[in-house]
Amino acid sequence: MKVVIQRVTEASVTINKIKVAAINQGLLILVGIVNEDTQEDINWLVRKVTNLRIFNDENGVMNQSLLDAKGDVIVVSQFTLHASTKKGNRPSYIKAAKPDVAIPLYENFVKTLQKNIDKQVQTGEFGADMKVALLNDGPVTIIIDSKNKE
Repeated sequence: MKVVIQRVTEASVTINKIKVAAINQGLLILVGIVNEDTQEDINWLVRKVTNLRIFNDENGVMNQSLLDAKGDVIVVSQFTLHASTKKGNRPSYIKAAKPDVAIPLYENFVKTLQKNIDKQVQTGEFGADMKVALLNDGPVTIIIDSKNKE
């Protein structure tokens, strides 16, 4: 499982011209899932995401976690995170899990994250054509892959 974490001052998800999610200060988390992913990957990533010290403290130093900053969260599924670009110019998404595998894992990621923070986790819609808008704060963008824990 791979996530791209973006620290934002605001973010939103729009589907068919309807805004389905919107946050202020917090994290926009893009999630890509492969067939080999398990609840263990979810648990590890949720611990990392919630405790990663990427929010500024009173001295302007990135020393606070999502929990400390009491930030908002939007989670968006994004199979393109597992694109392979080794051959040719058309990305291959063969590594990305199909919906029958990915949807339950995505939903479990959201539920597990929800259990670990004091705010509602907002989401896009799995498989929808989403328009994601964000104002990246910093910019701070971090990529974490549960398969590269060491």
